[in-house]
Amino acid sequence: MRKLIYSMGVSLDGFIAGRDGEIDWSAPDEELHRFHNQQARELGAHLYGRRLYEAMTPWETADERPSVPEHVLEFARIWKDTPKIVFSNTLDKVEGNARLVRDGAAEVVTRPKEQPGRDLAVGGAGLASSLMKHGLIDEYRLFVSPVVLGGGTPYFPGLEERVNLELLETRTFGSRVVYVRYQRVGEDR
Repeated sequence: MRKLIYSMGVSLDGFIAGRDGEIDWSAPDEELHRFHNQQARELGAHLYGRRLYEAMTPWETADERPSVPEHVLEFARIWKDTPKIVFSNTLDKVEGNARLVRDGAAEVVTRPKEQPGRDLAVGGAGLASSLMKHGLIDEYRLFVSPVVLGGGTPYFPGLEERVNLELLETRTFGSRVVYVRYQRVGEDR
């Protein structure tokens, strides 16, 4: 069975974007970018909400700029090749290796999770929040940056029930970003 992984950069106080949507504080250096590349290479599909999908669409053409460093070009190629499912009621179309789904995120995600294949990744707080509330997220991967934002878009939504987790892995990068990887365990699973 495939796992559904929620992975994002996060501030020390738990936000994936600042009050005005800024994410400049989470830009990866080369070491961290290469780690992201390795994780992305292992995925079977990306699941995106509209906002994150729109933020990621420049990767469709990033490999056409020869002045871009090799590790960035590598991510662009991986991103383009990986299938994407975009959940949106407002988009008219999606580009490249993506398909648009209007509603029923929990049902759409449950089917591929039950099939063999590489793991799935969910990106975007809104979509992840709805899947978290349905108990569909198996792993949480946080890249904690040494910054306190004081507000913005939270990584975790307000939940009615607790989610029990087990720490699987930690790593500290030269940029002082700390990677923590947890899996869901216990009674809520």
